[in-house]
Amino acid sequence: MKMDVSSEIRELNLSYLMLSQQLIQADRAGAMFKLGIGEDVADIIQNLSPAQILRMASSDMLLCRFRFDDSLLLNLLGNHGRENAAARIHATILATTKPVEHLA
Repeated sequence: MKMDVSSEIRELNLSYLMLSQQLIQADRAGAMFKLGIGEDVADIIQNLSPAQILRMASSDMLLCRFRFDDSLLLNLLGNHGRENAAARIHATILATTKPVEHLA
């Protein structure tokens, strides 16, 4: 079965935008932290209509950004040992030091 990367990206975009909007509506500050976004991006996502979400999701460009550019953060999140809770707390602390995304 041939994988259509464009379709997979569109599906991921739709899921990301819908989840982001739900998170922002439920807990704005928590969502901004989890998503790594600033106030301006949170405002835009929160106010998107369903038609706008579908239009944005149909892009071939991946809309979310993975914050896995730090090998220590990756190792902490991937830790499956006895210290899993401590590793996740440490990873969260590291993630808070990463800059949030703002619109230019």
